Amino acid sequence: MGIFDRLSTLIRSNINELISSAENPEKMLNQIIVDMRSQLAKAKQQVAGAIADEKRLKDQVDAEYTQAQDWEQKAMLAVQGNRDDLAKQALLRHNEHMTHAQQLQATWQSHQAETEKLKASLRELNDKIEEAKRKKNLLIARQKRAEAQKRIAETMSSMSEKSAFEAFSRMEARIEDNERRLLANVEIDEEFSGDRLSRDFKVLEQGAVASNADMQLLALKQKMGMLPAGAPPQNRQIGAGSGTDEETVHAEVEDEGTGQKKQG
Repeated sequence: MGIFDRLSTLIRSNINELISSAENPEKMLNQIIVDMRSQLAKAKQQVAGAIADEKRLKDQVDAEYTQAQDWEQKAMLAVQGNRDDLAKQALLRHNEHMTHAQQLQATWQSHQAETEKLKASLRELNDKIEEAKRKKNLLIARQKRAEAQKRIAETMSSMSEKSAFEAFSRMEARIEDNERRLLANVEIDEEFSGDRLSRDFKVLEQGAVASNADMQLLALKQKMGMLPAGAPPQNRQIGAGSGTDEETVHAEVEDEGTGQKKQG
């Protein structure tokens, strides 16, 4: 576990140095990820070395057990050949290798347990780095949003009531005043240049044209036989008149039938 203690201390040291001196959070976060991945690569190499040592111990244990079995087989062979002296020597060698194998096995089992812890720590470190990589973009986005909010707040605080917004209000009032002055100048020009008089005469002329159109309409209706002939159209009104006018119209209609005009 000392490997990861040293790595953890180194990573914390690098991160604290970056945080205290970094002016660009995005650059800092990227550098932290780079450092963590570099330390992860070193940790993998060290864990790989520990795994290799554990496998070498296991091979040594297996080799000792194998030799112990071989000497036991030789002892059995010596007994079969009535060579008890050789059998005893073979059993002594068997016992030596068995003892050595048992000692190595205890060492190997302890080393194996430590290696499994290193592998678990390595997986945990790798998972944390992957999580840090996922969080990096989120943290960068949050930092950019905070910077934008800070700039907006600084801009708003730098604007007093007599700054940009008041300038817009003053400009609006000035434009409205210019518009009123322009309308007043036009009115004065019309009043003293005769334009108003010309306009008044145009109104009268338009009324006369409309009256003339009414007279032409009455004349057209008379021509079409829709009105009785007689007095000039300007002396008649459609659908209106005194009793004397109605009698005159009836008398004229009767005279049209005989070709004579009766005087009333």
